[in-house]
Amino acid sequence: MNDLWSSRLEELEKACGYVFADKSLPTRAFTHSSYANEQRNGMSSYERLEFLGDAVLELITAEFLYEKLHDHPEGQLTKIRASLVCERTLSRFARQLKLGELIVLGKGEAQGGGAKRDSILADVFEAFLAALYTEGGYEVARRFVIPFLEASLPAACAGKLFSDYKTELQELVQSSGRDEIFYRVVGERGPQHDCVFTVQVYLNSNLLGQGEGRSKKLAEQAAARQALCLMGVESESEGH
Repeated sequence: MNDLWSSRLEELEKACGYVFADKSLPTRAFTHSSYANEQRNGMSSYERLEFLGDAVLELITAEFLYEKLHDHPEGQLTKIRASLVCERTLSRFARQLKLGELIVLGKGEAQGGGAKRDSILADVFEAFLAALYTEGGYEVARRFVIPFLEASLPAACAGKLFSDYKTELQELVQSSGRDEIFYRVVGERGPQHDCVFTVQVYLNSNLLGQGEGRSKKLAEQAAARQALCLMGVESESEGH
């Protein structure tokens, strides 16, 4: 990484109130797979950190809501949590921190505007959270996330954040006493820097809907939305 990148990392560390002893952690957190693959030297991308960060974020958010919203039942807490950790919300958090300026992309992904894409911004937010958690521990990670959750909670409680068709479909299935639903990636097309995923959503062996998106999460949302439409349900999230 060059001096400009290091300077931007220092600004981010200052904003977060935490300085990494091991700079390889934030370096990996902002390295996209397209760049790692181009280097062909065994460099790691942020994907494993993102996996960990997703779990840490879910726990911190669940704990935060459990402590804050004493009178809300489980179903409402689940819906609020989903809107707080969905791709579009996380990408908004990432933009507030200017994380896009730190993402290292392969040539094709960079030319395609990857640093501005919601899916990548959400991924690096989770990856950076995991880097904080890995070195600093749970409390450091929690201090990083809580201000974002605090600021977004009123809108989330009012249902004014972003659409979450997966949660709406899950609640509908649970309310009718049916079995759990599941999602399956059935196709990928296009170059790595501009890949489109196709996902199907099932209830047992029954296909409920199919959707496409530039990330698996967006494709799942599109599939859930189609399932709601086919079931004759007008989404409460429509228009948010």
